[in-house]
Amino acid sequence: MNKKLRVLLICHEKAMLDRYGLPRWLASFSHLAGLIVLKEPGRLLLRRIKREIERTGIVRFSDVVAFRMYYMLFRARRDRIWEERKLAEISAHYPRPPGDTPEIVTSDPNGGAAEEFIRSVQPDLMIARCKVILKRSVYALPPLGTFVFHPGICPEYRNAHGCFWAIVNGETEKVGMTLLRIDQGVDTGPVYAYYSSPRRGTGESHIIIQHKAVLANLDRLRDKLLEIHAGTAVPLDTSGRRSASWGQPWLTRYLKWKYTSR
Repeated sequence: MNKKLRVLLICHEKAMLDRYGLPRWLASFSHLAGLIVLKEPGRLLLRRIKREIERTGIVRFSDVVAFRMYYMLFRARRDRIWEERKLAEISAHYPRPPGDTPEIVTSDPNGGAAEEFIRSVQPDLMIARCKVILKRSVYALPPLGTFVFHPGICPEYRNAHGCFWAIVNGETEKVGMTLLRIDQGVDTGPVYAYYSSPRRGTGESHIIIQHKAVLANLDRLRDKLLEIHAGTAVPLDTSGRRSASWGQPWLTRYLKWKYTSR
């Protein structure tokens, strides 16, 4: 009999669906080998702000901040209520993971403590639901690799906000999620599957659309992960397609899309 798939999940402490929902789903078909929960210090946010200003300039950074303020004022509360409702649905459908599931809380998934934890629980593969780019010495530890549920269709929409940019660019066929294995690039690794988001309501934010692309496809994701474990999954051919890395959402781009979409 084949050995049961062992999975380790990396997620952020405040990401409710990842922190409390996905472990239930993973434990329903695999052995949940452990959790790495990221608790980010304030200095990390300052470091990201500095990098974003250096990368895009102060004018474009102001555009990014303006979108964040817009989201907090007009979208965040509705999205939080939606997430709470979805977490309740997941909790009703999937039982709680075993109480002895190993867990570590850290601020750095690339640190020595995280690496030692991964080695100790020996996962077959890892799922990284985090904003941090993992070092090769970490993502290459599991024999089957580390996978991401990328919000956006790769290679056209790489980086963390692919769904947002596909929406405002009018490429609705590229609004979805990519299952890919991490390599040394930014979302450039082998692609194993694409999943679409269900019909989108006009009042849904790109955050909800990204969540739906994952939650509406849990059964298909389960089957693909089991195929990867069995050695029968084959990466898709993405050669010859355009590739682009997209940054943080801009308020000006969002408002332009809202105006033209009317």
